[in-house]
Amino acid sequence: MNRPTLRRTFITTIAALAVGAAASFAQAQTVTMHAATQFNDDHDYNRTLKEFGRLVTKYYGKPVEVVIHGNSELGVERDYAKFMNQGISVDVSILAGSNMSNFTKAAPLLDVPFVFRDRAHWNAVIAKNGMQPLFDLIEQQSGMAVIGICGGSVRNIVANRPVRNMKEMQGFKIRVIGAPIQGKIFAAFGAKPSVIAYNEVYNAIQSGVIEGLENEAPAMLNSKFYEVAPDVSLTQHAVVTRLLVVSGKSMKKYPAELQAAIRKAGAEAGAFNRDIQAKEDQGALDKMVAAKQARTHPFTERDKLLEISKPIVAEFAREAGVEKILVDMQAVK
Repeated sequence: MNRPTLRRTFITTIAALAVGAAASFAQAQTVTMHAATQFNDDHDYNRTLKEFGRLVTKYYGKPVEVVIHGNSELGVERDYAKFMNQGISVDVSILAGSNMSNFTKAAPLLDVPFVFRDRAHWNAVIAKNGMQPLFDLIEQQSGMAVIGICGGSVRNIVANRPVRNMKEMQGFKIRVIGAPIQGKIFAAFGAKPSVIAYNEVYNAIQSGVIEGLENEAPAMLNSKFYEVAPDVSLTQHAVVTRLLVVSGKSMKKYPAELQAAIRKAGAEAGAFNRDIQAKEDQGALDKMVAAKQARTHPFTERDKLLEISKPIVAEFAREAGVEKILVDMQAVK
């Protein structure tokens, strides 16, 4: 090999090594976070986690890849909570407070009916950072950091007959989730609560085992509950509150600049989700009403539901050690 050819070969080799080194360095600088949901790409959770990934990269100034494991690939929400508590498999997810109950007594408070008077009160608590003391306690108890507030859909009674007042509530056979507080509150209203798996609700209404459930409009639309339970009684007994959560053990592995970016991105991603849910909640209800698939009914004695639930909610808060937090949140105007 002559000298010019040898020189060109040497330069080419050095250039290739340099490119490879640069690529390896860039790859080493990319942070990967694993997110998990039970839903597909169209769901608001998945869209929110995608937006979270975009925002983290924006605020960190370096690539952060959020890999979304959807369609229950990594299990269900209780599994995600366990993984994040242990610092394995899942770094970030959106969870219902009740699905964190194995690790914190504080988080399930957010799923209890009438913790918030209505959506306006819920928004006011968020605007005044009124949930932060609860989030601090959740992080202490569970090892999971709450970085964003999701939700905003309003839960009503979905039934095969109108439930417009306390008289019509008496003996109403309603499906509730497994949390004992749910059954306790609806029993106090005069209803007959039953715990039934969500995927069995449609057939249970159809067969007469129950007369309805409590749920938000998008779920009613997606699950076609309107086919067997077209009457929506506007009890507005709960505002859906979901938490965008990061594993505390994962957070400790990240540099301070990334931790700050994650918290900032989480707050904005939560707002992104709340905007989606507010629009889609009302949109789903309007769509069913316009198509004459559903009928809405004001609940004329909603003040009595609030009055009955108040001591039950307060007792739950005392047992969970969050009584003052509840009082402070409910005092927000």
